[in-house]
Amino acid sequence: MTDQTPGTPQVAVLGGGVMGETLLAALLTAGWAPEQLEVTEHSPARAAELAGRYAVRTGASNREAAARADVVLVAVKPNVVSTVLDEIAPVLKGGEVVVTVAAGLPISAYEGRLPAATPVVRVMPNTPAVVGKGASAIAGGTHATDGHLVLVEKMLASTGLVVRVAEKDLDAVTAISGSGPAYAFYLIDAMAEAGVLLGLTRDLATKLAVATVEGSAALAAQSGDHPVVLRERVSSPGGTTVAAVRELDAHGVRAGVVAAAEAARDRSRELGAQYAG
Repeated sequence: MTDQTPGTPQVAVLGGGVMGETLLAALLTAGWAPEQLEVTEHSPARAAELAGRYAVRTGASNREAAARADVVLVAVKPNVVSTVLDEIAPVLKGGEVVVTVAAGLPISAYEGRLPAATPVVRVMPNTPAVVGKGASAIAGGTHATDGHLVLVEKMLASTGLVVRVAEKDLDAVTAISGSGPAYAFYLIDAMAEAGVLLGLTRDLATKLAVATVEGSAALAAQSGDHPVVLRERVSSPGGTTVAAVRELDAHGVRAGVVAAAEAARDRSRELGAQYAG
């Protein structure tokens, strides 16, 4: 471990993909200095890109980065997590916090490969974190204290909403907010496609769909009203919206969303079982 500025410990981000970069940017926004951050990336071109954009140290060695860190942020795919943990475990000297954003893998899979009493915090983020409109849920492991959770909340503060949950709820969180952006993009695409069918240009239809979904989400967040109440305000008796919602119900859209969420939850559990060994 290294000497650290109060409240901003040295952080190694293992993995320079989209989520790794998002978290790197979030840390800089939250007050970390570039010299307190390091990111590992096996692609030299990508490493150079990150170093140029954020003025942080980059390298290919997870072990070397972890040895210099107070917080190790694991931002790799679930299928390589066990390899990464085996790389870094020998250089963790005690006291380091391991934070993971890998989907599905239970905290026990980390605790079983890391030195005894290593604090582990599991995070389920989503891609809108890139624009500061994300939703992340965090859960602490056996040795994670409230102080560790507060630190992770600070690290994620600029990415959007951050909530604490029990680890048993993270598969459900994955299904709702983790995979949820894909549902929203699916709806936007369907609305835009409908606009083209009805005679609008694709560009105009897409702009209208994006603005409508964005504005509706903002209204729901700011008003605090139940979504059904907000929907009913748009639905005049005998009007166009009532006719449209009737078709959505007739085609089983609500049931499809529920089924999609259940499938995502089940797949999250499968990934955890598959890669936890």
